Amino acid sequence: MVDLIIIGAGPIGVALAIRAKVARLSVRHFDKGQLGQTIKQFPRTMQFFSSNDRISLCSVPIQTANQGKCSREEYLAYLRMLVVQFDLNLETFSAVTAVEAIKGGYRATVVHQGETEVVSAKRIVFVTGGTAKVRTLEVDGAQMDHVTHHFSDPHRYFQKKLMIIGGKNSAVEAALKCHHSFASVSISYRQETFSASSIKYWLLPELKGLIKEGKIKVYFGTTVHKIMGNAIALKHSNRNDIETVPVDQVLVQIGYDADMSLLKQAGITLSGDGNTPTYCTTTMETNMPNLYVAGTAIAGTQNSYQVFLENCHIHVTKIMAHITGQQPPEETPLKTIAEA
Repeated sequence: MVDLIIIGAGPIGVALAIRAKVARLSVRHFDKGQLGQTIKQFPRTMQFFSSNDRISLCSVPIQTANQGKCSREEYLAYLRMLVVQFDLNLETFSAVTAVEAIKGGYRATVVHQGETEVVSAKRIVFVTGGTAKVRTLEVDGAQMDHVTHHFSDPHRYFQKKLMIIGGKNSAVEAALKCHHSFASVSISYRQETFSASSIKYWLLPELKGLIKEGKIKVYFGTTVHKIMGNAIALKHSNRNDIETVPVDQVLVQIGYDADMSLLKQAGITLSGDGNTPTYCTTTMETNMPNLYVAGTAIAGTQNSYQVFLENCHIHVTKIMAHITGQQPPEETPLKTIAEA
């Protein structure tokens, strides 16, 4: 029986593994995908909102070529460097499918390339993130080949009439990248205006300028009624009518849902529409003894992001203090993205 199982190999999971190794705890560390899987799925060359000092881990600084904000590629390289530098035993593409209580701890079922292993541990920490499942449209035509939900490379949309569904940061960033890659970009957004608190501050002025110049078209107050082979039908909420717009490609950017099924299966109480887990804010221990939650998973599914990487570092300190019997750190208030 090991001291600790860590489920999730994002930044907070890596930070926890480093701190556990320094404390000489025996650890098994699993992720159903690759190291930093969520960040790996970010658009290529995407730049973090947060400054480098706020997303660095375990006092190891991030150095970028221009000393500016870290890109997706640079942060993945940083995570790889940390795993190698601290010689972490990271087991990727290993999915924990079940957790059950046993005498003196818990038993986790792990599946790796078709092989099943049962691992026992005194404690388990869920660092499973909050964006496991992309939200999809539930309308006719949403499953057609020209409809995508993950944005990775604007080249797909070169010289195509592109309709982007959504109006928060991901949608706006995709719109700008695709416009600069010579796509003809339109946006459908259910709200009547963009919210500055939901968009990186350096993106919104450029977007508004392109809209004013007529280079990007926005359909405010609209939802998708139907998707066809060469057009999309948008329903106007204020006029209660339907407008058909010619399109070649549709990119859906309406957010993500957390996958809290493993936590629920383990006996952790979830509440609210976001399936927020029950936990002690001082120790990060859930209602199940010796089961902890950390990172953005503490908030379940978020519609307005207030829990994100830079204000999750404290979770590692709290968990390690509780495990090792140290004094817990003082509580710090969460900040919204706009405040950070």
